[in-house]
Formats: sequence, structure tokens, C-alpha cells
Amino acid sequence: MIKILRSYSRYIPWWLCIFFAIIYVLEIYSGIYNVKNFLLSGGLIFLSVVGFSDITQKKHAILRNYPVSGHLRFLFETFRPEIRQYLLESDTEKLPFSRNQRALVYQRAKGASDKRPLGTIDDIYRDGTEWLMHTISPKQHIKPEDLRVAVGGSQCKKPYSISVFNISAMSFGSLSGNAIMALNKGAKMGGFAHDTGEGSVSDYHRRYDGDLIWELGSGYFGCRTADGKFDPEKFALVACEPQIKMIEIKISQGAKPGHGGVLPAAKITPEIAKTRGIPMGVDCVSPAGHSAFDTPLELMQFIVQLRELSGGKPIGFKLCIGKLHEWFAIVKAMLETKITPDFIVIDGSEGGTGAAPVEFVDHMGTPMRDALRMVHMSLIGAGLRDQVKLGVAGKIISAFDITRACAIGADWCNSARGFMFAVGCIQARSCHTDLCPTGVATQDAMRQSALDPEDKAHRVFHYHQNTLVALGELLVAAGFSHTAQLDANAVIRRNEQGVAMPLGKNLLHLEPNSLLAVDAEKHLNDHFEGLGNYWKIASTTTW
Repeated sequence: MIKILRSYSRYIPWWLCIFFAIIYVLEIYSGIYNVKNFLLSGGLIFLSVVGFSDITQKKHAILRNYPVSGHLRFLFETFRPEIRQYLLESDTEKLPFSRNQRALVYQRAKGASDKRPLGTIDDIYRDGTEWLMHTISPKQHIKPEDLRVAVGGSQCKKPYSISVFNISAMSFGSLSGNAIMALNKGAKMGGFAHDTGEGSVSDYHRRYDGDLIWELGSGYFGCRTADGKFDPEKFALVACEPQIKMIEIKISQGAKPGHGGVLPAAKITPEIAKTRGIPMGVDCVSPAGHSAFDTPLELMQFIVQLRELSGGKPIGFKLCIGKLHEWFAIVKAMLETKITPDFIVIDGSEGGTGAAPVEFVDHMGTPMRDALRMVHMSLIGAGLRDQVKLGVAGKIISAFDITRACAIGADWCNSARGFMFAVGCIQARSCHTDLCPTGVATQDAMRQSALDPEDKAHRVFHYHQNTLVALGELLVAAGFSHTAQLDANAVIRRNEQGVAMPLGKNLLHLEPNSLLAVDAEKHLNDHFEGLGNYWKIASTTTW
């Protein structure tokens, strides 16, 4: 009952307008003529009509969910510069994304102008400022469709050409069915990939046949036995679907690495139960760790198994880097078995989630850029970098975010919250309450019905397309024709002393095959004291 009242309470302002409009019209009809009655009845009738228009239009989910009162947001938007300048935070304050970042997504998603007047509002001389080195003679033109990367090593039979910018992992259940459909149709229109998240492949993912990366978490949703173990036969049925282009084993998530999850029985709908392959009326548990493998060597064998069951599709894994000896153990397992994943996705601790303990969000896991550089240089040192492609996720919003990540080792980038903004998210930060005001992160049927998948799919497509156009312009200005040509010297960063230096000067650098030498530990210690000790204790038979 409380949930129903909370759901319908958002219509109260509109209902009050209708109620008092009727009262004042009846007063006039009964003979009480005065200016106040005419003005109030006229104004309230107008607002009642506005409310009816709000719930029938499909462009703005927030107006469909909050008729009449939702216009206050747009009123505040109109006077935002004055309100924010004197009363609220600055345009660059990130909570977790700044107004400037969100505005960039909204404008590109709507196809509106994303240009800025009067120059930067950032302090370009502060510590941490970064910029891309440009060329005096830019010549070439880059098409968005040319910004792709081939994923699939020598052990892969069905390589996939992935865009350098894709939708990161977000499950059905965390997002609404309408949001999933909007994302997948947008991915279909733009020819880029949509990661399913660990909640498996739902009917909403399949509706528009957009390219999918199937994320396989510790709960093995969509391919699990009754007791929650991995089921090879069920996996093969889904993995061999043409729409599934790659399979990603989720080892850990940036926002809450090492933390499992429980979906209470009360929140499990028939659709979620069908998608995940779980029973109704029982809590759904996602363990913190996998049961299909328990050592680095077993992880390599699991990769081989999935590759065979999927018919040779690219198989990789996603992780947030934690203890360094565990990462080095995976590298050693690749060398020992001669088995390599086709790709690795590095998820940074700055990544988002629908809900996580505060301590995990703020203090657990390695940030994406630090982790990316470690993984990138480790694979170079092990002589494996050309066999493994690297994707990254962690607050990727703009073309410069993609450029910077690729400069320090990424082959492609994923974005979750960026595409959430594209389908209407306003950063209300109520994802865990099931009361999302725009119908993006909720299973409430009425709230999510406000989000029109057809309209929002075009916004997803435009955001992706316009971001790649901007990326192409950046690359041309810097004298490159593809992100693969970028290196850490292409981006300059100002340090604490105010000195501007290429990123490569402050990052770990390993020579090719240096970790294959007998003095690998010394080589690592020469760069960072103690790093070689992590390599020494790394074991392929235990974490």
C-alpha cells in the first residue's frame, strides 16, 4: 500500500489543479462572479490541460511521470546559471558527474549544439590539467564507422569488429525493460556493442537485434543449474545465438569489487526470474567469487571451455585490479598454458552501480587509469599485448576521455552512465529505491512506461555518433587517423609542481618481453620499488 501511495503521489499537483479548477468553475456557475474566480479557474484549467499533455507526450519521461510539477525542473534549467552561481555548486563540481558533463551528453543525444562560448571555465594551470598535443598541419578526415577494433586472437574462430565506444554492463533488473530496449535499438542503429550486464540476456535485449556482449557473472544467470553452478548446455544455447558477439567473464566490478549481492525474493518479478533462470519466491544470491574456477590456471581452462561452447567467439574477462600478485598470477597462467583471453576489460573503482556499500564505492579497488597502465605494460612485458585487446570502463563521457584512455593503453572504451544520461537519467541518485523519476533504473511499470524506447533509441544513437565525430576531430587535430596510434606522450599533464609533462613520463614502462627474463623481478623493482616482489609471489595454482 505504501509503495502504491508513493508511486501515485507524484500526480498530486496535477490532480489538485483539476480539483480546484472544478471548484472555481462551479462557483462561477453558481453565480459567484469575481475576478479572482475567473483568473484562478482559467489558470487551473490551463495547468490541467498541461498535465494531460504531459502524460500523453513521449519526448520527456520526467513530464510523463511528474505532470505539471515536472516543468519546475525545466524552469530551474532556464535560470540555472544564476541559481547555481549564487546558491549551488559550480558547473564543474562532479557529483559524481558535473553539470557540464551531463549537458554534453544531453546535447549530443538530442543533436543540439554542444559548442561553448567565451572559452574554458576550467583552471588550465591547476594540478592535474591535461591536454592533447596537436599538429600544425591536420589533413585527413575520419569517419565514425572507421573507429573500430578487431577483437579475437589466434585461438578465436569468430573475431568481432568492435566500436571504440560502447555501452558498458548494465543488467535488466537494474535498468528497466524500456531502458534496455532503447539502449539496444540505439546500438543496432549505430553498429556498436551493448554489454548485457550479469543479469543475462533478456527478451528486451533481443527485441531489436543489436550486437551483444554477454557478461557471465558468478551467479551464471541464464546458464545455471538449480544450485547456482555453471551449466555448459544452457550456456551453449545462448552463446551460439548470432546476436551474441563476445562473452565476458565478470571477475569483479569496479564499484564493489569482491562483493557479492542479493536480490530479495520480493523484488524478483516473473520476467527477471525467466531471464536469470531463477525460481520465484527465493532470494537470488550472486556470490562474491566464481565456482567454475578457483585458480588462475582454472580460469584459463574455463576460457577455453567457453570458446569451444560458443563456437569460437571472442572470450574475455572483466576485472577491477586489486592485489597485484593476483594480476601477475593471471599473466603467469597465460604464459604457462599458452592460453590467452581475446580481451580484458579493466573496470575502475570510479565505476558506477545501482547500489553498493559506501566503503566499497569510496575506498575499494584501483582507479581505471592506474589499473589500465599496469595491465597494458604487464602484457607488453610478457610478450602478450598483441594477442589481447583491452577495453576500459570508468567515467568515460567525452571524446577526450576516450582519447586519454587509448593513449595509456586501451583499445576501446565502455560507458554506462553516459548512455544512461542519453536515455534520460538526470542523476537523481535514486537507482536503489525503485523510484527513478525518468523510468531508467526502476521496475515500476508506471514509471518506466514514461520512457519511450523509440524516442530514446535515437538519442543513444546520436550520443554515440556525435561523440565519435568529436573523437575523429580530436584525432585529426593531433595528426592521427585512429586511436590505435595514440601513446602516452600524446597527452600532457600538469603535475603538483606546476610542470607540464607527457603522461608517459610518470607511468610504468616495461620493455617487450622483459618479464620473460630471469631478472624480471629486478626489472620491475627498478621501476617501482617492491613491484618485483608481487611478481615473485604470484602463483598460477592459487590466488
